[in-house]
Amino acid sequence: MKPLVIIAVGFLFSCFFFTNTSCNKKTDCVALITVVDSSGTVAYPNANVKMYATVKTANGGTVVADVKASGITDSDGKVKFTFKLPAIYDFSASISKGSKTLTGVSIIKLEEGKAVDKTVSIR
Repeated sequence: MKPLVIIAVGFLFSCFFFTNTSCNKKTDCVALITVVDSSGTVAYPNANVKMYATVKTANGGTVVADVKASGITDSDGKVKFTFKLPAIYDFSASISKGSKTLTGVSIIKLEEGKAVDKTVSIR
């Protein structure tokens, strides 16, 4: 009788374990930003990238929402951001070259459970 109870408990536990973990799906939204020069051939390391969401106000103006992120590109000119919810973000990239500051702006649409690559050229 004891072996039958142990088998039944083991079966129920394994059913719960396998069905519980299969329902968890990845919902993170990932933005992979690459910063390049105006010709699109040279990647810029150490560029400052800022992501932000703009929201329209009741009087017709726009403000920057609380959801923001910033990062510095790696040696390949890339930076990665992860958000919990999908949204459309504006982003800007800038880097100082001597006395000049080169900048570029773009937008990116993040989707649930997906990684989106976007390249921005700075001038």
